[in-house]
Amino acid sequence: MGDTNGARDPDGAGGSGGERLRRWRLVLGGGSEGEGTGRVLGGKDAAMDAALGALYGRDGGDARSGDGRSGDRSRTGGLGASAPSVARWLGDIRTYFPAPVVQVMQRDAIDRLGLAALLLEPEMLEAVEADAHLVGTLLSLNKAMPETTRNTARAVVRKVVEDLEKRLATRTRATLTGALDRSARVNRPRHHDIDWNRTIRANLKHYVPEYRTVVPERLIGYGRAAQAVKKEAILCVDQSGSMASSVVYASVFGAVLASMRSLATRLVVFDTAVVDLTEELADPVDVLFGTQLGGGTDINRALAYCQSRVTRPADTVVVLISDLYEGGIRNEMLARVAALQASGVRFVTLLALSDEGAPAYDHEHAAALAALGAPAFACTPDLFPEVMAAAPDEAGPRGAVR
Repeated sequence: MGDTNGARDPDGAGGSGGERLRRWRLVLGGGSEGEGTGRVLGGKDAAMDAALGALYGRDGGDARSGDGRSGDRSRTGGLGASAPSVARWLGDIRTYFPAPVVQVMQRDAIDRLGLAALLLEPEMLEAVEADAHLVGTLLSLNKAMPETTRNTARAVVRKVVEDLEKRLATRTRATLTGALDRSARVNRPRHHDIDWNRTIRANLKHYVPEYRTVVPERLIGYGRAAQAVKKEAILCVDQSGSMASSVVYASVFGAVLASMRSLATRLVVFDTAVVDLTEELADPVDVLFGTQLGGGTDINRALAYCQSRVTRPADTVVVLISDLYEGGIRNEMLARVAALQASGVRFVTLLALSDEGAPAYDHEHAAALAALGAPAFACTPDLFPEVMAAAPDEAGPRGAVR
């Protein structure tokens, strides 16, 4: 735990040792475990401890495990079920903790204390620290959201989307606009575009023994992608509840890709039904509110639709974003992937498109896709532009998690 408020030992005893006791007391809470430190908190430390205790307190006390999470999920109170008390708590944690910690605590409050229903109240939405996970929660509550809350929810979602676009759009456009067209060759390439393997092979007769090197008389390089539409991308996104963050990021990327003249982009979302949201790509907020998180999963049906929309197989990349827990017909799904690849389509599966760690996914289906030569890996949003740039030529960028 960082020194979040700059407080030091009021008695000055022990120097760093006293600071260590202070931190352990905040980690352990005020139950028997915390009392064992012999440390009494005051001022901001006491307020921080109360905010932590409201969320992680146990059995009426305040014991917490070393990672700040109680091992027992039963609670006797704390935040309660009223919007005012939760709003005050949200204000407290934003005062005492940095934004990444606030977001973790908010997610814990929603998951552990069942506060999702309170997000349907406008004053609550205005108080939370918005991120992609919160947007996912709001989307899952979309159908239950009262009209008085909907405008506030859209404003929260729009803020997150705009922040993500600022973070991701410039790099995405730069990566893909400058992507090499490896099917074309030029004889006067820029230095960074030189195809060294072909250049060396073409100039082997100019090998100079005394220098032990090849002196190239002719350079061979890649051409750069033109501004006209040269590639087509189909993003096929699983909108089951476990894929909430991936849906948020995919919608933002879909809007960014759709703004590029050299790429024709289609966005398809699915559970047991399939919805084509391509016409909504001008506004990713409309895309997100057009999704329906939850329900089953029929990947085979979604891929059948995508297959029907392919017009130029050799110039098309299909990106399936799914944890591969298929509820449809497995063998037909795999046969459809094989057929897409045989036609010339480049097929990639992202098991997750999020900032999380290793995702939960169906390992058997991932292995079956890999056996077909269709790579399956998780990807952070920052690496997604490289996935799209590399898709026509290789399995994925360095750093992708297989």
